[in-house]
Amino acid sequence: MKKLAVAAFGVLVLAGWSSLLFAAEPTVKIASKAGLGNYLVNDVGWTLYWYSKDSAGESVCEGPCLEKRPVFFRRTVTVSAGLMAEDFGTLARRDGANQTTFRGYPLYYWANDLAGGDTKGQGVNDVWFVIDPAKFPPKPVL
Repeated sequence: MKKLAVAAFGVLVLAGWSSLLFAAEPTVKIASKAGLGNYLVNDVGWTLYWYSKDSAGESVCEGPCLEKRPVFFRRTVTVSAGLMAEDFGTLARRDGANQTTFRGYPLYYWANDLAGGDTKGQGVNDVWFVIDPAKFPPKPVL
């Protein structure tokens, strides 16, 4: 009986360690860059953007817009420290595709970002921006 209890304990310890060792990498994290501050990135560091012409629950980026701004979609979002999973959701787009949202707003990549950590889409046409989770959504200027 004692050997069985020790064996069961060993299995539980191994199971616990394996879940720590093989825990899924967050699909969304916070990165930081001098002059830009904190912003959202995917699991390999690609910057996520929002389009200021979108509204919560709706994307207006269609057709040629999507050629430069591919949608970000993960069926399941896991987050790093400093983020809350409940801030992420899924939007059913008018074109039938799904898109991940942050606080209701659709998330995109920028086609001209060539590597993780690039933020070349920041401020493009004064309508595309990185997302600082502590300051999002931005308050309207009155």
